[in-house]
Amino acid sequence: MRNVFERRFAAHFDELKWLYMELYDNEERFRELCESLCAFYHERSGELKERDLLRESDPDWYRSPDMLGMMLYVDSFAGNLRGVEQRLDYLERCRVNYIHLMPFLDTPKGASDGGYAVADFRKVREDLGTMEDLEHLTGQCHGRGMNVCMDFVMNHTSEQHEWAKRARAGEQEYRDRYFFYPDRTIPDQYERTVPQVFPTAAPGNFTWLEEEQTWVMTTFYPYQWDLDYRNPKVFNEMMGEFLYLTNRGIDIMRLDVVPYIWKELRTSCRNLPRVHTLVRMMRMIGEIVCPGVLLLGEVVMEPEKVVPYFGTVEKPECHML
Repeated sequence: MRNVFERRFAAHFDELKWLYMELYDNEERFRELCESLCAFYHERSGELKERDLLRESDPDWYRSPDMLGMMLYVDSFAGNLRGVEQRLDYLERCRVNYIHLMPFLDTPKGASDGGYAVADFRKVREDLGTMEDLEHLTGQCHGRGMNVCMDFVMNHTSEQHEWAKRARAGEQEYRDRYFFYPDRTIPDQYERTVPQVFPTAAPGNFTWLEEEQTWVMTTFYPYQWDLDYRNPKVFNEMMGEFLYLTNRGIDIMRLDVVPYIWKELRTSCRNLPRVHTLVRMMRMIGEIVCPGVLLLGEVVMEPEKVVPYFGTVEKPECHML
């Protein structure tokens, strides 16, 4: 299996390094990323590695006309993850072979945005179960020919995420993972060109933190702090969260609000070229570590802005949009 990883890594190394260095110009961080890919590959179970090999040999597997999907909230459908597992017979009778579990990761009550304000990417919401329950469910689904999809919220974290808490405590390494400004000078420049997502429910793109006496970028709700992907540590560690979840048996990663993930002054902070660099690197990272996993990009834009997220034949990005 080691030769398999080396083959995949070698096939993508030159382009991955070129894109990474163009973006970050940081050899140390690139080396850290490569070491992380190797570690997550070796952590991946034998069953998932076999699944990857089968799908490498049939890369169009997901285009089968037999694919039938269902989206569901775990609690509304079955109470918890074990309940979903107990209802697999029903889903199988319905000929469902693709289940999209709506957000189920740890999120604060009352400030969750329906689960999209993630406080911990490695913890299931307690009332829904555990990571062990998730891994058991995906294994049972795979045994029945079913695929499991989940949302990967990479634009922001909850203000209750460990990074946000440490940033609040004044740790510079973690402050550098978000967009903090002591006054309105820079936020006002952003506001001139960046549309508002929820102008009535959550006006503006920044939130004032009274205790810390600072502004933080919050494109969506005040309790969701935008991540700064100009920092390579953010990209590296979020890719670690991505691979941790794929190693739990997730087959399809829905990339939440993918056009928003790169921010630049004097732009709309939507669909910027660097977004495509990040998604292209994610595609290669997946093809190195877990090529059986699909990227499903959520691009809530007019059609001509959606299609570019497929990438090109030579340099693909998302599998589905």
